[in-house]
Amino acid sequence: MSQIGSFTLSNDGTYTGTIKTLTIDAKARFIPSDAAATSDKAPDLRVIVSGVEIGAAWRRTSKEDRTYHSVKLDDPSFSAPIYANLFEADDGKYALIWSR
Repeated sequence: MSQIGSFTLSNDGTYTGTIKTLTIDAKARFIPSDAAATSDKAPDLRVIVSGVEIGAAWRRTSKEDRTYHSVKLDDPSFSAPIYANLFEADDGKYALIWSR
């Protein structure tokens, strides 16, 4: 697993940062989803790049009782969806960790 993004959390619940891979270098925001309040299956966050939604994230709890977000990113330019997890890092920032 490798880190593909770094984010900071704002008081309004929005995460702002950058997603960077060999083919992606984009500023992104994870914004709270209004649908999360109406459905158990709805994502907690929407992933926005340049005003376009490219993914979603669901709040989860690890076996160690640590909260994180399970993220799915997708776009017609991707050969397949990207799955990652957004964790709080030791420095108070949030790391987007890619997984296969």
